[in-house]
Formats: sequence, C-alpha cells, structure tokens
Amino acid sequence: MSDSSLQHPIKAEALKRSFGKIEAVSGIDLAIAQGEIFGFLGPNGAGKSTTVRMLTTLLLPSAGRAWVAGHDVVSDADRVRRSIGVALQDAAIDPLMTGRELIKLQATLHGISKAEAKAKGDALLERVGLTAAADRRVGTYSGGMRRRLDLALSLIHEPKVLFLDEPTTGLDPNSRQAIWDEVRTLNHEGTTVFLTTQYMEEADQLAGRIAIIDNGLIVAEGTPASLKAKVGDPTLQVALDPSADELAAETVLLRFGESVPSAVGSVASRLPGGAEQVTEVVRALDEAGIKVVGLELHNPTLDDVFHQVTGRRLEGAAAGASVGEEAEAPA
Repeated sequence: MSDSSLQHPIKAEALKRSFGKIEAVSGIDLAIAQGEIFGFLGPNGAGKSTTVRMLTTLLLPSAGRAWVAGHDVVSDADRVRRSIGVALQDAAIDPLMTGRELIKLQATLHGISKAEAKAKGDALLERVGLTAAADRRVGTYSGGMRRRLDLALSLIHEPKVLFLDEPTTGLDPNSRQAIWDEVRTLNHEGTTVFLTTQYMEEADQLAGRIAIIDNGLIVAEGTPASLKAKVGDPTLQVALDPSADELAAETVLLRFGESVPSAVGSVASRLPGGAEQVTEVVRALDEAGIKVVGLELHNPTLDDVFHQVTGRRLEGAAAGASVGEEAEAPA
C-alpha cells in the first residue's frame, strides 16, 4: 500500500485494460481526494465503464495498479468490496422481488443483523422516496424508481466510496433531479463519489473536478470552470436587421474581440469582458447606425472543452435535459 493510496480514496497509476488486441483503457492516472465528487466524462465506448469495473474489482487490470479506500484492487479485492458502494448502469435487479426484499438481501450479504437491516432498510427506502413502493415487485417499478432502489442498495453498508456509473441514463428530468439531490446529500455527509457520465449538465452540476476520457486516454482534467476557461472567452452572437451592413457590424465587433464564424444575417466575436461588455458593444453598434434584432452571449461549455481536446462533439451534449424520456409510474 503506497503512502499516496492512503491519502486518496481512489488512486490509479498507469492503469490499462485490453480485450484481445483492443486496448479499452490505455494507461490512466487518477488521484481523487476524500470527500470529492469526481466526474468521469466521455462518450460511450471511451473506457469509462471499463475503468469503473477495474476500480470496483469486477475486472482485472491488464497493467498498472489501483487502490480504493487504501486497498489494492487486485491483491486486496475483498477489503475494497467491503469499503465501496456500487451502482452500475446495467445492474441486474430481480424483477420478482420487492424493493424491501432486495434491501434485506443486500444487508444479509454484508453481514448486517436483521434488526439493523430493517432499521437501515426502512431509512434508505424513505431517503430515496420508495417507502410507498417498498412492497411492490421491482418489475412494476419505472426506470427512475429502479435507479433509486439501486442507489439505496449500494448504501446499505455505509460505504466510504460510492461509484455511480451513468446513474441517470434514460431517466426523465424529475428522476434525474432526485438522483442529483441524493448524490449531493451523500457527498455533504462525507462520501467520496466517482461519477461516470456522458451528460454535460450532470458533470457540470455535480462534479467538483472532472476528467475527460476519450479512446481510453484522459485528455483533459480539472474543475469545470478551469476547463471551460481554457476554451476561451464567451461568444457574443448579434442578429442583424436585414437592412444592416454586415461588414460594418463585423468591424465594430472586432474592436471588442476576435471574430468567430456565425450564421447568415448575424455576426459574432469573442468577448473577453463577458456580460459586462455587452452594453458597450450595443452602444457602439447603435452609434455606427447598425440595427440589431437580437443578442445572445454564449459561455464556453464542457462540450466545447471536449470538442477542443478531441475534435468531436460529445454524445448527450445537449442532453442532460433531453435524454430518452421515461414516464414515472406512481409510487
């Protein structure tokens, strides 16, 4: 056990995983601090879930080392499992059992006494909003209810570290918000959270620090704000009246920042001063006799960060909000 692994609930050094000739994870380094929500952001197939499976002892690394809760994921896998909670995207939950029965079973697997299991189970079901549905078969649950139950199952033994793999994929906005609220609460109580996601809004809302993984490699890492700041200044998009001189409008905007491509009938430029400079720009356009019909200021997004480091847009970039909507069955 390294000194560094004791200081970080999750630590990885040159971690790799290959499937035949395909290298899914190509040597990544991670150091996640106690009490952190760490976002692991990337498209499907980037290596997110493979990394989680190695860190949670479900998959052996092909090379490199990793420690979770101070324990080596290969040589001390049992202790790792006792220290973590895991809610995987494709978790199998028996549809014929009730939520309460599954909680009881999970408690038994962790060696929790019947009395303690009942108390903890009732508290967890209430916490995730499933008390009224506790004695219904899970096969009748909606997608959001199943994900909330999966979260409760992962918390029965009060883990030090919680792994959430794509926790809100396919959920409606209300279910997504409920999961987000619970993750924030757990983190405020001291739980370290490792969150994989392909949704920009989710990473931006929850994570204090983010790593972007693409083709098995970490291509960017930092706080959401620091990553977005590296992309550049906000962009001001100015929609012009049909009678306006587009070239003259571009000339005015060049006084404030770098010109960027824009749609026909509009001009755009970087605006180092952000929102504080918009009034000045409007005044300058008015003084030049240029009629404006609309203004939009666009701050850099995590999708812009992903595009900058990979040359592609991230699947789900506009989604945190519009992923496959699934109606919630009443609890």
